[in-house]
Amino acid sequence: MKLDRIFRENRQPIIAALSLVVIVILLSFLSEYFLTVSNLFNIGKQASINLIIALGMTVVIISAGIDLSVGSLLALTISVTAVLSVANGINIVLASFIGIAVTIVAGTLNGIIVQYGKVPAFIATLGTMGVARGVVLLISSGHPSMSFPAGFLWIADGTIADVPVPILISLLMVIATVVLLKYTRLGREIYAIGGNEEAARLSGINIPLVRIATYSISGFCCALGGIVFAARVGAAPPSAGMGYELNAIAAVIIGGTSLSGGRGNVLGTVVGAFLMAVISNGLNIIDVDPYWQGIVIGSIIVFAVMMSNLRSSQR
Repeated sequence: MKLDRIFRENRQPIIAALSLVVIVILLSFLSEYFLTVSNLFNIGKQASINLIIALGMTVVIISAGIDLSVGSLLALTISVTAVLSVANGINIVLASFIGIAVTIVAGTLNGIIVQYGKVPAFIATLGTMGVARGVVLLISSGHPSMSFPAGFLWIADGTIADVPVPILISLLMVIATVVLLKYTRLGREIYAIGGNEEAARLSGINIPLVRIATYSISGFCCALGGIVFAARVGAAPPSAGMGYELNAIAAVIIGGTSLSGGRGNVLGTVVGAFLMAVISNGLNIIDVDPYWQGIVIGSIIVFAVMMSNLRSSQR
């Protein structure tokens, strides 16, 4: 009975994990290059950026919110860092911290607009997405593809104990998010306002503070993902991050987090992010037209939401 209850409560992430195993086995038969150490590390590096962003999205969605601005905020971090360091000669470390701070502020503004402006999260973050992308185009217009110094690229190309740095960064973020959601008061309050906001208010939870904090966390994750992206690409393209909101939401929903809030876990998001990275990598290795990737990801999102809704209706 206990195992049956565990499966019922975690059916979607378990199905996602089993699907990941099946796809890995299938691709290992289809290509001899898939199940190699170098390619597995490559998959980890591919998944790292989306995973970092998706962790912030997980926190927001558990609180019954949504953040469509994540791709533009990622690009904002990159552009601010590039303009300060490359165009104005500021130390790259200082420029990176300023870029991260600017993006955290932008994420916090999302929370303030949603909470105090009474604007639905979908509309508020959709507007922020456009504003942030406009700012990126504005400040980078004279330097459309600024290149970062070689030392900065170590963030993407370097290793620690033979493990690529992006994988280690994403692992640290996974641990930090697990600790936040499971072992802190803020984490319990995030689940509470997502499950029943009125009950959370009556129990004395500071709703505005918690809601704004979720968007600030999302902003930080976008900023960190932006730094990893910039190091991996080595430049600051104004188009950076386009479509990343779809990938992040997909990873979260595939992992079993409910769009209605109050339910979800970090490990499910990890599975979702790696499932998407494996599919993308596998399609490339077996030489499938890259345009199919969008069709596959979109189909997976629809299926995952259907599974989530069916699970909710059976409760």
